[in-house]
Parts: sequence; structure tokens; C-alpha cells
Amino acid sequence: MVQETSPSTAPTTAPTTAPSTTSPITRSALVKAFVASLTGTSLEWYDFAVFSAASAIVFPSIFFPSSDPYTATILAFSTYAVGYISRPLGGFVFGRLGDKIGRKPVLVVTLLLIGIATFLIGLLPGYATIGIAAPILLVLLRFAQGVGVGGEWGGAVLLSSEFGSPHKRGFWSSAAQIGPPAGNLLANGALAGLTAVLSEQAFLDWGWRVAFLLSSLLVAFGLWIRLRLEDTPVFQALRARGDRPTAPIREIFATQRRPLLAAILCRIGPDVTYALFTVFTLTYATTTLGFSRAQVLLAVLVGSGFQLFAIPLAGAISDRINRRLLYTVAAVGAAIWAFVFFAITDGTSLGVLIAGIVGGLMFHSFMYGPQAAYIIEQFTPRLRYTGSSLAYTIAGLFGGAIAPLMFTFLFKTTGSWISIAVYLSVAVALTLVGVAIGRDSNVAEDEEYLADLQSADTTTPVAG
Repeated sequence: MVQETSPSTAPTTAPTTAPSTTSPITRSALVKAFVASLTGTSLEWYDFAVFSAASAIVFPSIFFPSSDPYTATILAFSTYAVGYISRPLGGFVFGRLGDKIGRKPVLVVTLLLIGIATFLIGLLPGYATIGIAAPILLVLLRFAQGVGVGGEWGGAVLLSSEFGSPHKRGFWSSAAQIGPPAGNLLANGALAGLTAVLSEQAFLDWGWRVAFLLSSLLVAFGLWIRLRLEDTPVFQALRARGDRPTAPIREIFATQRRPLLAAILCRIGPDVTYALFTVFTLTYATTTLGFSRAQVLLAVLVGSGFQLFAIPLAGAISDRINRRLLYTVAAVGAAIWAFVFFAITDGTSLGVLIAGIVGGLMFHSFMYGPQAAYIIEQFTPRLRYTGSSLAYTIAGLFGGAIAPLMFTFLFKTTGSWISIAVYLSVAVALTLVGVAIGRDSNVAEDEEYLADLQSADTTTPVAG
């Protein structure tokens, strides 16, 4: 059984041993794994981000008609939250399978699940056509999306990080972390393009569906990439050793409670920060500040574009300095920036809006970039898929799932943005607790498995 590791006795992020000179991983395999992780999560988060944006600007009128626009928005965001509520089921089911049968087969199934659900949303009639059945079916499809994402993240992170050097875990694992801004960029770009060429009525009638239907092409490409890969060298070593867990979920809750808690808490602040600057902002800036939908989408696009570079940069920096220190500084910065953002954004300048969103997403990037490495290194390699999936999905319930709802409710109730900024500050405080009680990186765990695999000469990292 794997014992919990106290942060006071764990190794530091700085390498304590020389990198392995006998790694069985070829450069070609490493690059393909990075691209597979980046591409897969980007495509899946495209699906998820299209739904997020549509929840703010389309679904209130199509699926939840109401005389009160705020009530309709809250109902739409509730459907958005279902995608987070269902994630733990995906984490439980696919997390344990990832540790038992391998990373690759699970990632293929999760990609298909998300893609099919998203495509069907694009075909779903609205409330005016089939009545109450429309929002019910929307919720069910959103639930399926969430199950797929719940099993996807842990495997995507392991796919790139377990092909890469454990000494550069922050950078290699950031491949999956680029997925959300890349997907958000694609999704909001598609929606912005459609709103630019279509009339308001045409967009509401059918235009928004095009973005959902396009996911079938994107998912097909993602599947092609993933099917060309073998499983990760670390999992191959686990299989060769006969060291795969028989009951990974039970083992996590029996022996890994502190690492699990640290991994859960560290995600809440980044989740709430991302929800503020990419989801709630779409509603706040259009209904309260008076910006057009196209202007707000542009601002989010610019912020997401910056994140494409900031996230891997943050991951790489976390390989050179203590990961927890970088995480802490970024978290505190995010809490402060929330107050700055609302104070300087008054609806008179698009440039100020763009700068505010970019600033918020930069602080998010410097938490999110190192986050994947920090979470997976809380767990030993044989329990990584289960542990990281559970942490990712459980945290989503308390972070991203309820954040847009709480933002909308607080603003409607108080009429002030201060309550929203305070809410984000509380979320950041929980993240700081998670960072404080976690452990630093232990590269020796991976190097031991890779050394065994090299001596057995059993790995073929990439098929074909």
C-alpha cells in the first residue's frame, strides 16, 4: 500500500538526481505524445467551451424562455453546472480504468463520448418546438459531456508527462493545460465569426448550432492522433512489473487522503478565476456594461490567445523554481486582480475590458500551467490516473460548477461587483491551503520505473 507523504519530508522541486541517461523514450514519441495531449484536450474543451459560451448568450432564450433575463441566465448556467456535477462519475469510472487497463484506451472512449454528446446538442430542437423535453435532453447531453471530461483530464496529463522527463514535468504536463484556452479560442472564434456574418435572428435560429456540429470533424482528428500512440512508458513498466492496483479508488481513500485533499483544494481558485473571466464576463459586460456580444467575445479571444503561450511558460518556470511558490504568488495575484478588474472596467473602453480579461487570465495561467504537474505528483505512479481524476472532478463541483451561478446570484442580490471579488478571494484562500499541505515533486519514482523498462527493453513508445 502507498503511504501518504508529508510535505515536510518530500523532495523539493529542484532535481535531486541526475536525469536518466538511459531513457527508453524517443524524441519522436515525446513530441507525438505532447501533440496528442494538446490536440485532444483542445478539441474536447472546444466542445465544452462552446456550451459555456452558449449558456451565456444563446441558451437562455432557446431552452429557458423567461420574462426575467436573469432567471433565464441562472437556469442556463445551472445546465452548465451539470457538466461539472457529472465529472466525478467520469473520474471514478475512467480514473480506475486508466490505472488498471491503461491510459490510451480510456482516452479514446472519453473523446468519443464528448464528441457524440456535443454533436447531438447541435441537433437538439428548442423549447418552442418540443417544450419541456428540450431542456431535459440538453441536461442529459451536458451530463454525458461532463462524464467524458471527468475521465479525460487525468489521462491527457499523464499521456504527455509520462512520456517526458520527470525533471521537466511542469512543462510536459502543461500540454493538456493548454487545452482549455485553445478550446475556448476556437469556440469563441467560431461563435464570433457566426455572429459577425449572421443576423441576430439567424444566429439564434440556427447559427449557433454550426459550432456544435463542427465538433465531429475536430473529434475525428483527435481520434486519429491518439490511435497512433502506444501507452505511456510508465504504464508499460507498471504492467511489466505486475504493479497495477486492483482497487485504486479504495486505495486512494484509505492511504492518500492528504494528497487528495491538497490536489482538490489547489484547483478551486483557478477554476473560479477562469469562470469569472471567460463565462460570467460574457453576461456582465453585455448586460451591465453595455458592450456588444462581439466585443466581449473579442476580449476573451485575446486573453485566450495570450494563455496559449503563458501556460507552457508557467509550467516550464515551475520546473526551475519551487512549484508551490509560483502557484502561491499567482493565486494571490488573481485575488487582487479581481478587485482591479471591476474597478477599472466601466463600459467606456474596449481596450480596458481586454486588458482586464488578459490580466485575469495571466494570473490564471500561472496557476494552471504548473497545476497538472502539481496534482499528479501528489500521487505515486500506480495511482496517478485515479487520484488526479478524482481531485480534478471533485474540485470542479466546488469551483467551476457553481461559480457562474454564484456570480450571477451575488450580483443580482447585492447589485455590486464587490461580492463577486470577495467570492473569488475565498476560493483563492482554499487553494492556498491546498498548496500549503501538498508535497513537492519526487522524480525518483518515475526514474525507477523507466530504468526497469529500459533494462527489460520492452517498450515501443509509438506505433507505426
